[in-house]
Amino acid sequence: MTGVQTCALPISREGNSEDNIDNNIELNEVIISTYGRDENLTKLNMGVQSLSVKEINKIPAMMGEVDVIKAIQLLPGVQPTSDGGSGFSVRGGSADQNLIMLDNSTVYNASHLLGIFSVFNNDVISGLDLYKGDMPLKFGGRLSSMLDIRTRDDHPERFSMVGGIGLISSRLVIDTPIGDKTSIMVGARRSYADLFLRMNKDYKDYDLYFYDTNAKITHRFSSKDKIEINGYYGKDLFGMAGIQSFGYGNSTASATWGHIFNSTLFSKLSLNYSGYDYFAESEMENSEMLWDASLRDFSLRYDITQPYSNLLDLSYGVSGTFHKFKPALVRQPGYDDFLLPPNYSFEYSAYIENKQKISDRLSLRYGVRFTSFNNIGKNTLYSFDNNYECTDTINYKRGDVYNTYIRFEPRAGIVYQLTQNSSVKANYVHNVQFIQLANNSAAGSPMDMWFSASPNIKPQEADIFSAGYFHNFNDNMYELSCELYYKDYKNVIDFADHAELLLNELLEGEIRTGKGRAYGMELMVKKNTGKLNGFANYTLSRSERTIAGINNGNTYLAPFDKTHCVNIALNYILNKKHAFSAAWIYASGNPTTYPVGRMEINGEFFPIYSGRNEYRRPDYHRLDVSYTFTPKPETKKRWRGEWNFSLFNAYNQHNPWTISYDSDENGPYAEMVYLFGLLPSVTYNFKF
Repeated sequence: MTGVQTCALPISREGNSEDNIDNNIELNEVIISTYGRDENLTKLNMGVQSLSVKEINKIPAMMGEVDVIKAIQLLPGVQPTSDGGSGFSVRGGSADQNLIMLDNSTVYNASHLLGIFSVFNNDVISGLDLYKGDMPLKFGGRLSSMLDIRTRDDHPERFSMVGGIGLISSRLVIDTPIGDKTSIMVGARRSYADLFLRMNKDYKDYDLYFYDTNAKITHRFSSKDKIEINGYYGKDLFGMAGIQSFGYGNSTASATWGHIFNSTLFSKLSLNYSGYDYFAESEMENSEMLWDASLRDFSLRYDITQPYSNLLDLSYGVSGTFHKFKPALVRQPGYDDFLLPPNYSFEYSAYIENKQKISDRLSLRYGVRFTSFNNIGKNTLYSFDNNYECTDTINYKRGDVYNTYIRFEPRAGIVYQLTQNSSVKANYVHNVQFIQLANNSAAGSPMDMWFSASPNIKPQEADIFSAGYFHNFNDNMYELSCELYYKDYKNVIDFADHAELLLNELLEGEIRTGKGRAYGMELMVKKNTGKLNGFANYTLSRSERTIAGINNGNTYLAPFDKTHCVNIALNYILNKKHAFSAAWIYASGNPTTYPVGRMEINGEFFPIYSGRNEYRRPDYHRLDVSYTFTPKPETKKRWRGEWNFSLFNAYNQHNPWTISYDSDENGPYAEMVYLFGLLPSVTYNFKF
């Protein structure tokens, strides 16, 4: 599965939904959907990509698991941050600039097995919306995108279950009604790579697995009131029992009450919780060490929708979130505990937005979001001089509000329908981000640490301008789109060379801020119906940063800049028994910093590196294929099954995951580690 190659690398040098209550209104058990077949022409938000479960299921599966994150990585402007990973970059932004929501709760780490799977069980998902910058006004706190994932909301008529058995993991979801007004859904997954490892006596003590559970209770008090309670818990564990291991896990919970006052007034009240925990422990030569860290979010939000008329379609609301970050606690017998003090913050916001249909051709959307971010004690604030050396400390008592940032985030959009089958759109968005991730590796790590804005670190901000042309053909069978965007960053964050990010109480002294920009063009063509369907897209883009103290103050490429990206995903339904799908991906290599020489000091050689991100890794490309066989598509029995056979990386391309440098008697050389070669899998999926 993994491999190492020592090679001479080819180097190219570079120069300097809406919530469902907004879209689906329940009145006397009648569902009215505002989504039409030509929604891509009329929707006021730009850069929005929606995928249904049916579309996601058609994409070739990796290790037999159809995956939400792998699906969105095929969309224009979206790129994985590492091979096989669940992190993704949107229009040149970093992974922590994406807001990932599961039923109104934030998911901070969306990966299982270091990114091979995501935390989202596809069998419990109803669909997703990806907003590339222009997210709904009710949400904020990220610069690049929002991924809104919703669990199933249908009321089952009878007991049912759906699941799958694969080579590396299995899953099961049970859905059942309790009377006429209540339903319960419970889902679970577990991998069992550890069971195969233990069959080999050399690996019998190794742990390598993940599991997760989803639960949802829906109760309809009446045609005007509905409550939903959602929960998720998942955990990963790696290592060797009693010697060294690490793990991490996500947990979310939400309770949402939807109420219909009348035909023009709807509300949604939700209480949400998000948690993320990670740890590492080792036991060697009678010495034990434990490293533990976590973060917690508690939020309350109230959203109201009032569609009075074509000229006055209002949405407004308020929200508040309490953040608690516990960076690290290290315990080792015989030593005092090492504690990076927890830090606390409170973020609250209010918004108002209006949508206007001026005429049959012209529609507008405009609004503003007000956000206040407060740093709260108990905490110690470090002061730094111009050389980023700590010069002073200030201690704040518990509950003290010692810093406040207030920001306004205006957003506006316009749609003009040229003909019945074509339209043009333009948008402006101002986004603000108050929390970010300490990460100096493109591959990412579950141990990466989140930290917040403070008196030393201003919030990151972005002005995003976009425009596009959209055209449908043959009664919406084909969709064509062309989008242009430009992003202007302020206070964008990067880290000093050789920064110490782990267990560093002076982390803010390693941070550098400056400006940046990203711009590009996205082309996409999509075929919605027919035996052969799918999409193809091409992205041309650039992402740059200019930060004092990095690269001698010269402009350099952002870590996830990729000039050219091509994604092709096709499905062919031969008949009811046989279906084929394939996905081909091509992308320019990630920017990187290479050693360009070496110097000798007292007989030892030390590398001399190029400017920041001055070179590129080799280009990335891969083909995935799958075949689905349904033995009895016409069966009258409740049990229905299908077999899925897939090949990940079908032509065994060795794409670089990490590249390291060393030297021997023949001089310096590069060593490339690739994560996946050809990877076959088989899964049996069933419904009852």
